[in-house]
Amino acid sequence: MKRFFLTAAVILTVCLASIGNTIVAQGDSNSEFGAYKIEALKDKMLFMDKQLDKYQITYANSDLKVIVAVDKLKKGEKYYVLNEKFPVQYERNGTHFGIKVLDKAFASQGFSTTFENANRGEYFHQKVLTSESTDSNKQLHLIAAYYPGLLNI
Repeated sequence: MKRFFLTAAVILTVCLASIGNTIVAQGDSNSEFGAYKIEALKDKMLFMDKQLDKYQITYANSDLKVIVAVDKLKKGEKYYVLNEKFPVQYERNGTHFGIKVLDKAFASQGFSTTFENANRGEYFHQKVLTSESTDSNKQLHLIAAYYPGLLNI
């Protein structure tokens, strides 16, 4: 009987773990927000007839949840960082990875970059986060680590 309950508990644990979102990365934001966790979301975001991969960034010391939708382009990627406080985008082009004002196409979805809740100085410091060639995982790390610095909270 003990073996049955132990087996059932193990199966239940494995099933519950597979139902949740996959943790892609973790790290420290070096801010008052504390450690971050990046999870790949199962649902996609429909934007301009494209299905974009979505990620959620959460922070240990804040209730802030950030959704990042990734648009893979021919020459790089755009990372749409969406939340109610300060929506922006990060872009990887041929020369660097850095922040930009959110594309105007998101205005119809209720997102636009306004600097009311933002640290303008930090925004301009993030125009070029790196000029090294990085992969998508590294870029998500950079967003999770640097994004809290943009918020005036």
